[in-house]
This record gives sequence, C-alpha cells and structure tokens, in this order.
Amino acid sequence: MSKTNKFKIITIALVAAVVSVNCDNDDSNGDSTVSLDFSGTYVQQDQMARPAINTVFVAAGQPKDDFNAAIPSAMGAKYQPIFQSRLLALNPAYTTNALGQTAAQLTGLLATDVLGVSKTAKTTFFDGTNILTGRALADDVIDVELLLIFGGSAGTSNPGLTKDNVNANDKAFGTTFPYLAAAW
Repeated sequence: MSKTNKFKIITIALVAAVVSVNCDNDDSNGDSTVSLDFSGTYVQQDQMARPAINTVFVAAGQPKDDFNAAIPSAMGAKYQPIFQSRLLALNPAYTTNALGQTAAQLTGLLATDVLGVSKTAKTTFFDGTNILTGRALADDVIDVELLLIFGGSAGTSNPGLTKDNVNANDKAFGTTFPYLAAAW
C-alpha cells in the first residue's frame, strides 16, 4: 500500500471519528455548569522554552522524550555534554560565539531549557545588549540561535547559516491581549 493511500485512510478514519463524536445532539445533561477535574497524575510532555533547541540538540525518539520530561534543574548536567557534541558536529570550527561563550558555556546555557525572565531589564531573547531576559513576541529567536551557533565571535562567520530569512510575521501583532493575530 502506498504512503498516499495510507495517509488517505488515516485521514478518513480521523474525520469519521470527529464527525461521529461531534454529531451528538443531546445537550441536555441537566447541568448548566461544566466542572473540571484536575485530579490524577499528569506527565510533562514537552520542553520548548527556547524554540528549536531540543529539536536540534536532542535525538528523536526516546532521548527526546527523556529530555522533554526532565526536571529543569537536572537538565544542564545531563544534557550539556550531548549538546556540546552536537554543536561541534554542526559547526566543527566553533570557538566562541558573539557573546564570547565557549562551546561548553553556550551548551551549558542551552541544555537547561527554561525561559529566564528579568524583572529589571527589557524583555527580549537577545537585542544586542540584553540576553535571555525573556522573550518578546517580535523576537527573531531562530536567527539569534543560528547566529550564536554559526556566527563565530563577531557574529559574521557563515552568513548563509546565521539567518532563516523569515523577517516578519504574516500578520501584525494586536494591541490587546493575547496580542497574536487570529488564525487564518
């Protein structure tokens, strides 16, 4: 069976399941309030404080599942050597980046996938002065990460690898919460 046919069959099955679940016309459950049940055990499924970091530096499958479920305080020690190995495989000429960080320093920072927030500095991923003080919606996080990985000490090495060439959103941010444009 071809991949296209498998995809079609899976798509039809999903659509049928959604339609059958959503076709119930019995809305009279006698209770006008919805109660939420937060009891039970929940498992963390993903880490994405810094976009693309675990995608680039952690292998797919079980290693990624383990990273995504890791406690942030334990991430650095466990994953820094793995991240450093991947960094040097991606950029064997890496010495320091535009922040003056060695491979060990950069990967030590990235291996703990948390988003720091400063209460006193501008909220930004990197603006040339402030570094990882949060993340503003307009921050070009991928360009910053590419620059730190491939840009060298002056940020000018490997110019073809330091930008993703996505320079703006397709829609402007709103002026009120949640600030994001509606889906198209």
